[in-house]
Formats: sequence, structure tokens, C-alpha cells
Amino acid sequence: RISWISDIIVVVSPENIETMKSIIEKYGHKRVMVVKGGITRHRSIFNGLKVFSENEFSNHLLQKPEVVIIHDAVRPFVEEDILSKVVMAAKEHGAAGAIRPLVSTVIASAADGCLDHSLERARYRASEMPQAFLFDIIYEAYQQCTDYDLDYGTECLHLALKYCKTNAKLVEGTADLWKVTYKRDLYAAESIIKDNLSQQVCVITNVKEDVAQVGFLLHESLKSQIKVEAVSISLSKNDTHLQNIFSGQCYNFVCVNDKKYAIQETQQLVDMLEKSNIPLLYPVVLISVHLDFSENTSFSIGVEELTRIKKFAREARKKNILVYGLLIQ
Repeated sequence: RISWISDIIVVVSPENIETMKSIIEKYGHKRVMVVKGGITRHRSIFNGLKVFSENEFSNHLLQKPEVVIIHDAVRPFVEEDILSKVVMAAKEHGAAGAIRPLVSTVIASAADGCLDHSLERARYRASEMPQAFLFDIIYEAYQQCTDYDLDYGTECLHLALKYCKTNAKLVEGTADLWKVTYKRDLYAAESIIKDNLSQQVCVITNVKEDVAQVGFLLHESLKSQIKVEAVSISLSKNDTHLQNIFSGQCYNFVCVNDKKYAIQETQQLVDMLEKSNIPLLYPVVLISVHLDFSENTSFSIGVEELTRIKKFAREARKKNILVYGLLIQ
């Protein structure tokens, strides 16, 4: 999702390499190489850096980057803005890392288990990820590391200072950098994802005046609560605006039409969504609204047509697209 990152090295424990490769293939991730990790954090990072310099990777050696970003998978919500900030700071200072205020006071205990001393919280910060380095600096630091550093160290910024005399620039991070550490954190992460997905909807109408007016009114009533994109097009055409919305990772669509019994437009939209690969990651919600402007108050959908619509919805669900129908007279 961030085009200016040229290569992504995923360092994985040996027993999980095949699982990771299957995930990359399933979701169509590009620019990704899987590398076997070490028994500690620093040994794993060093293995990842070797992809750009070591002879053991001669068959698929990657071009050495000017700046390398080090991040961990337990912080899944990192935004492009903070990545850009640490990269630009690393280009200027040689190393940079995200920090956050301490939320608890750090104390040290004595040998008898009683309080020894506490740190003044205002003077200290929590070191977070991502961190960024000029590649030559961080690689040289790891080459000079002792076994003790590799086995017991945790702070990459400290290695750059210790072995390359590079003082890292500290960049204020955001609250999104919290770690998924415990099982309960997985539920919190899922809630954040669902909340983010529900904050945007695309309203699609055809170009007929009555239908477009309904789409406009829906847009007006929703825009104070969530982000709304309104598109008035013919789905038979390859609309650039709609493609841009797909690439923007919108997962909620309301398609308004006035074609009696017709699900062709909904089918076209499902096909476009499937080709965009959006439903691979999360379910897409598609509400197909049929407006009946006729004066026939006994308007209804026949059993045959209803069966066809339900079958279509079942097939769409297999593609991770949840189709709902709404009939309004």
C-alpha cells in the first residue's frame, strides 16, 4: 500500500516459513521476500539485512537501499506518515526512531524485592517502531556486534550509536503504534479494523435524474457521520473515478438503480470488486437498492426472481462480498 517502499523482507521463524509464503501468495502481496529468522530479535534483523549484501543470497540478491526501515509485526497499524518522517530523519541524521510518552512510571527493585529507585517519567520516552537507518550504518553496526549484543540486546538505535557513533533523531509517534502482545489485544485490533472499515461508503447511482437525486440525498444525510463518495455513472463503462475508489480500499457500497427485477448492475459491480482484489483482505458489503417509481401499489418480486437474487448473493458471498437487497416503492 506504500509504493515508495521498494522491497519488503519478512523475517520468520523456520517452522513458519511455509505458512508465511502461503499467506503472501493467497493475498497477492508483491515485493516480498521471506527470510529465515534467528533465535533472537537482533539475529533475525541481521538475517534480514544480509539479503542486500551477503553471498548466500547471490541467486536473488536485492539492490542495496539508501535507507532501510525496521518494523515489527506486532504493531500492525503503522501509518505512511510516520514511516515517511523516520525515513527523512534517517537520511539527514543516519538513524531515527519513533517514540511515545511513558504511560507508567518505571521503577527498579532492590535485591530484597523492595523499591530501589524510580525514574522521572517526564524525562524518558518509550522507544517504538518503526525505526529507519542509512543502510551502511545499521549494517556496519550489526557486523561489529558482539554475541552478547545479538543475544541480549533489544534496541537497534543503541547499536548505531555504540558502533557507528550515530546519534538517532527521535520522532514523536502516534497512538496507533501500540503493540499486539496478549490474546486480548487481538480483539482490540479486530475492533479497530472494523471501525476503520465502517468509516467510508461509496454511493453509486446511474445517470437518471430521479435515481441520482436519491443518491445525492443519501450522500447529504450521511456525510456528517462518515466519509461518503458519490458516483453517478453507467457501470457498463470502465469508470476511472470508481477504480480510484477501489484502490482507496473502500469496503462499503450502496448501488441505487431503477431497473425492474434487474441485478445486472449489481453483478457488474461484484465483478469489478472481485477483479480489484479488495475482498481478499476483508468482506465487502454491497447494498443493492431498487427504486420502483411505478404507480402499481401491488409491486412485488416473483418467487423465480427472488430465488435468482438469493442464488446470486450466495455466490457473491463465496468471493467475500456480502450482497443485500432493498426494494423501495
